[in-house]
Amino acid sequence: MLARAGLGSRRALETRIERGEIQINKVPARLGATVSAGDLISLDGKSLRVIAASPAHRTLIYHKPEGEVTTTSDPEGRKTVFDRLPRLRDGRWIAIGRLDLNTAGLLLLTTDGELANRMMHPSSRVDREYLCRIRGTVSDEQIEQLRAGVELEDGPASFSDIVPGEVTGSHSWYTVTILEGRNREVRRLWEAVGAQVARLKRVRFGPVFLPAAVRTGRYQEIGPEDHRILREDVGLPPQPVELLLQRQAS
Repeated sequence: MLARAGLGSRRALETRIERGEIQINKVPARLGATVSAGDLISLDGKSLRVIAASPAHRTLIYHKPEGEVTTTSDPEGRKTVFDRLPRLRDGRWIAIGRLDLNTAGLLLLTTDGELANRMMHPSSRVDREYLCRIRGTVSDEQIEQLRAGVELEDGPASFSDIVPGEVTGSHSWYTVTILEGRNREVRRLWEAVGAQVARLKRVRFGPVFLPAAVRTGRYQEIGPEDHRILREDVGLPPQPVELLLQRQAS
């Protein structure tokens, strides 16, 4: 909390706590101590009251094109999804899950870290839906394998739903759903049964669909009411509450 308030780096503040230079309610603080609304923190002759606030968070639907990475910077100099996003005065954009370099489609980004963590956590079982273009034909046996589950290098995995689409020339289309977001999981599932993905696009994440009006490389902001619905959908209170520090008069 002190670091977020700009009062020093985490490491420097930990050193000061160990030296007894920071107090909570006039008692020397200890590493790992927690605070709640109403507590008083003292350092350098300043008194800071812990207060509860409800910040106004923002969430975007971004239509990621192929060829962009879902990181804030890339050592190889490739374009990142963050290059196109609006600048923020406070906070930062957090990607809710990732899409690999060659996967396009829906990417949710938010300033609400609590929402991002909850939507990405496996225990929340937030489903993701993808449109897959598969090279060649896929047998009924392969489909049953993918529904029943296959063993990947990081554990068993399966599609919770598979809906066949049209067959065009040398390709077959499928819409698939998964309940977690392991690295390249959709591609690895198809590869596990001997099928090859030619194109992959995420079209839904939980209750959020990729709107047809949001073109590749563009974004659309979710309104406050829809943001509240997203929080409630994963068991969070509709309005986030964060603890902040308020300078007290001497």
